[in-house]
Amino acid sequence: MILESDILILRETEPTDLEFVCSLELDEENEPFIIPWPEEIHEKAIKSTDSFHLMIIDRKSMRPVGYIIIAGLNSAHSSLELVRITINDKGMGYGKETFRLIKNWVFMKNNSNRLWLDVKVNNERAINLYKKQGFVVEGTLRECIKNYAGFESLHIMSILKSEYMNNK
Repeated sequence: MILESDILILRETEPTDLEFVCSLELDEENEPFIIPWPEEIHEKAIKSTDSFHLMIIDRKSMRPVGYIIIAGLNSAHSSLELVRITINDKGMGYGKETFRLIKNWVFMKNNSNRLWLDVKVNNERAINLYKKQGFVVEGTLRECIKNYAGFESLHIMSILKSEYMNNK
């Protein structure tokens, strides 16, 4: 699958991209807000028929600026999960443009009813981006992730096709 705009190209991740993907996860700006995966887990996601693991490429420079994983392609419930989006160059509009492309694909091309995600409650930058993209907080999984400092909570957020269509 390839999605394109004037700014970005989203293309399927290849095994040769995984060094970039894993280094992006371990970056000090990103690591506190995600649970980094080993390369083997990313390889499984690339090969899975239930998910898309896509590189986010800056069209002008043709360099990778992030990646996104969408899962649930085989779901009978028309509900897809945004497993992860990680962007290298923050504040450049890459996240906003990636969401524009992904939501259009999810709701218009794939005809899904729901796109959902979970986000750490302390990841205010991401939560604000998701809200601007039409996602609403459905609830909170309290202290569901154990880390070196204790426990963390996750918000579950989603956007429905009807909400997307009303704000398009």
